[in-house]
Amino acid sequence: MPTQSPSPTVVAAGSVRFGNHLPLSLIAGPCALESRDHALEVAAALKEMTASLGIGLVFKSSFDKANRTSAGSSRGIGLSQALPIFAEIRESLGLPVVTDVHEAGHCAAAAEAVDVLQIPAFLCRQTDLLLAAAATGRVVNVKKGQFLAPWDMAHVAAKITGAGNPNVLLTERGASFGYNTLVSDMRALPIMAQVSGGLPVVFDATHSVQQPGGQGATSGGQREFVPVLARAAVAVGVAGVFIETHPDPDRAPSDGPNMVPLRQMPALLAELQAFDRLAKDALAKDALAKDALAKDALAKDALAKDALAKARHADGAGG
Repeated sequence: MPTQSPSPTVVAAGSVRFGNHLPLSLIAGPCALESRDHALEVAAALKEMTASLGIGLVFKSSFDKANRTSAGSSRGIGLSQALPIFAEIRESLGLPVVTDVHEAGHCAAAAEAVDVLQIPAFLCRQTDLLLAAAATGRVVNVKKGQFLAPWDMAHVAAKITGAGNPNVLLTERGASFGYNTLVSDMRALPIMAQVSGGLPVVFDATHSVQQPGGQGATSGGQREFVPVLARAAVAVGVAGVFIETHPDPDRAPSDGPNMVPLRQMPALLAELQAFDRLAKDALAKDALAKDALAKDALAKDALAKDALAKARHADGAGG
């Protein structure tokens, strides 16, 4: 049976609403920002796909890949070149945008051009970075570290909400399993929702199939398993899925082995939407059943207390 927090929170990124009880939303785009034309091409294609399905879309891409395996790997186009591209995507396509930040000093500048600041998994416990992101007032999407237990994300989320920003998303992206591989524990999804007080939970289906350092100087990946894990996560009941995609992943500068070819996205999204509808229907029925049981228990408790009060009154009158 799918599970969720009893009091789910809704977080809005532009016009896209994330909630563990709401219809599935999508965070998607190429791993690294390559050029203006490339970003607009992918964003426009994703917008058309999601609009036809009625799925809310937040466009994602990174201006800097600061945690690459090798110092010789491509880093990205940089913050100053990326900001006008992000702003154009927001304005011309009407899409909210998310990008990741690696330093506290990036947060305020990035927040001028994007709707969501993403905290990379490796940096999810960096307090100064979390507080700087929180201070912008933007939605903060925190990737759970590969080294972190799901219940420990309660402390991560509390750093942001405690700073006065309630707009937090928590993203599962796999846990380290031995060397050069990750596993996805689906129990982490409802656990993160529960320990955080109902914050929206997102499943990162592409980084979950990553093989860190699996190709020596670069990371590998098994993109054929993206649909498998995405279906499993959506069946649990999540607010959104995170899927990196590219027109030609094998030629992408970063994370090509785990990105989904753009042409495969429409079929995958339609499939995930069908799974989501089943899961959310089950969640709603389960919530109604639990509510009915709780009301029945309260009614029985009230009757028992009333009967006890009457019995005591009768004893007093008889004495």
